[in-house]
Amino acid sequence: MPNSASFFPHAPLSEAPSVSIIALCHNHAPFLREALDSILAQTYPHLEVWLVDDASTDGSPDILREYAARHPTWHLLLLPENVGNCRAFNTALLQSEGELVIDFATDDVLLPARVAQQVAQFQAADTVVGMVYSNCELIDEAGHSLGLHHRPNGPSQLRPAPASGWVFAEVLRRYFISTPTMMMRRACLQSLGGYDDTLAYEDFDFWVRASRDWQFLYLDEVTTRKRKHPRSMSAKAYQRHDPYLASTIRVCTKALALARTPAERAALAVRLRWELRQAVRRHRYAEARALSQLLGQTTRLTLLDRALAAWSKLLE
Repeated sequence: MPNSASFFPHAPLSEAPSVSIIALCHNHAPFLREALDSILAQTYPHLEVWLVDDASTDGSPDILREYAARHPTWHLLLLPENVGNCRAFNTALLQSEGELVIDFATDDVLLPARVAQQVAQFQAADTVVGMVYSNCELIDEAGHSLGLHHRPNGPSQLRPAPASGWVFAEVLRRYFISTPTMMMRRACLQSLGGYDDTLAYEDFDFWVRASRDWQFLYLDEVTTRKRKHPRSMSAKAYQRHDPYLASTIRVCTKALALARTPAERAALAVRLRWELRQAVRRHRYAEARALSQLLGQTTRLTLLDRALAAWSKLLE
């Protein structure tokens, strides 16, 4: 169990904690009304809503203005230039006040009991819990179901298997958290200084840095509908010239510095090998060489590791 967690202020939540929903929009006009209506449908009453538009060009700002006018307690931030998800989120986070925070992409949908269920989970949990996540339903552009993120895999088992508690090694080793389902404790975010806004995406970095000193809890409920479409952030990963792989390398570098035990370094090696193979398969040879160098600092390279590194250097 980490020892440094005691250095952070783990105060209990109030009896009815406020929840900041930071709704981030960038060219989500086809999905935006459904997303915002799902905020209005929440059964939990203590909400602070921030509508943040990251310089959309598709008419999204007009829809956001309409909803902000109809709901005067909602806050509206129309950013004049595209700054990316991490910086857009931090802009609202610094001005918001909720004890708990949801990073809500407005191409997704919140189910009505989402906030109430996760607040109840936090209230029943130890103050060292920094994030609660759950299951979600995957949907396509038209809203048709594509199945669940955590799928049944035999009696009382799910795939990917969720993990709770001190999960630092698990978040290094594998992908199992559905990002849109996360509810975060403000104290946890503050202890990290918010998202790292120099990165192209937020979730892996948050998982690595937060799980070092905070516990994560899985709520076995479907709370969210996550939309998969060609313009989503996750669909852009590993494409030619995308910035996501470079961010992953930076997060893995942070993870190596945070790893304290051989088991944690072994878990990171699993991640690095997977990323290395993805980089080679996508012809991202410079990134593959950087991943190979990191892997060499984590564990002894196998013959296949060395072959991939040599191949990447030859073709770069």
